[in-house]
Amino acid sequence: GAEGSTLMSYFSKNQIQALKPKITFSTLRDLQCPVLESNDLQGKPDESCSTEELFEWLGAVWNQVSLDNKSSSFLSTYCCPQPNTVVEKAFLCTITGFIIPEKIIHLLEQLCCYFGEPKLAYWLTLTVHGFADSPVSWRESEHGFHKGGENLYNFVIFRNLDYWLQMAVGTNDDCPP
Repeated sequence: GAEGSTLMSYFSKNQIQALKPKITFSTLRDLQCPVLESNDLQGKPDESCSTEELFEWLGAVWNQVSLDNKSSSFLSTYCCPQPNTVVEKAFLCTITGFIIPEKIIHLLEQLCCYFGEPKLAYWLTLTVHGFADSPVSWRESEHGFHKGGENLYNFVIFRNLDYWLQMAVGTNDDCPP
């Protein structure tokens, strides 16, 4: 109505425009991936990795940290947790921008459909990072920004459609119930 047109004229008059999210795709070749078991959050030596090990590994992959643990590397001596397997091809899609919760739910549903056909993957992951300087953290809670402004959650979805939900928040925030 009239309020909408007033708002639109305000945006155009002040040269404010909507930005579309930026989408990037990359293929990771011969990637060492942790072995995970959907029913084992703690991991078992020589059988599967824990949720904490996976979360740390994901951070290294997102930040393109080398996982080969070479002693000559001054940046990182991190290596993929044991046990692990080498995956010939892994796909990484990054969407940067403001994304409404309904779109995230839709993306999660589409990822679950991935296992509808026979696939070689045993699991996949969807991670959502909030903005470090966001005024709201979880629900209506004010976002406390002390040092890092951490505000993210991660779904690990398994072939049998079991899933893990991991959340990380800053020191001044509470996780949602």
